[in-house]
Amino acid sequence: MSKVIMQTIVSVDGFIATEDDQVGPLFDWFATGDTPLYADGPRVTKQSHAYYRPMLEAIGALIVGRHVFDMTDGWRGKPPGGDHCVVVSHRPAPDGWDPAAPFHFVDNVTDAVRLAKELAGDRTVSIAAGDVGGQIFEAGFVDEVALDMVPVVFGTGKRYFGPLAKQVLLENPDEVVQGDRVLHLRFRVRK
Repeated sequence: MSKVIMQTIVSVDGFIATEDDQVGPLFDWFATGDTPLYADGPRVTKQSHAYYRPMLEAIGALIVGRHVFDMTDGWRGKPPGGDHCVVVSHRPAPDGWDPAAPFHFVDNVTDAVRLAKELAGDRTVSIAAGDVGGQIFEAGFVDEVALDMVPVVFGTGKRYFGPLAKQVLLENPDEVVQGDRVLHLRFRVRK
């Protein structure tokens, strides 16, 4: 049975981007070390690599919203994590989209989680934070929350959990790893 983890990089005050989708210094820690995260990839500290790399390798399927898909141009048909990407959208795949690309378009979060679990098998389902991630979290489908917290305060912007309408308790952190310009935190969701 796959584990569902909501994960992304976040400011200290809980934002994943500014209102106009700028990420500012959130990804700067990807250039603070001497250990490549993957071939020809960003270089991080040994501590961040030891935490982050196994998490990346465990991903079988990723769930994102249509906004992220469109902003990234669908990563040119190659999921940024895992073998499959499930896109929550009320619109179909873009015109000219390669139907052989491992991207699956569904119109609600319940179907997204069901399909992602099926596609991931025993591997992890990773949920991108933001509005869709918050909907999945609020619906009770998330097992763990992983925050890569960067020491910056945005003040306003797009929230990690989106417009969450209820309080959800988390357990004590399972992992706390200090990198350079990032603090990796992982919590189980109290069920």
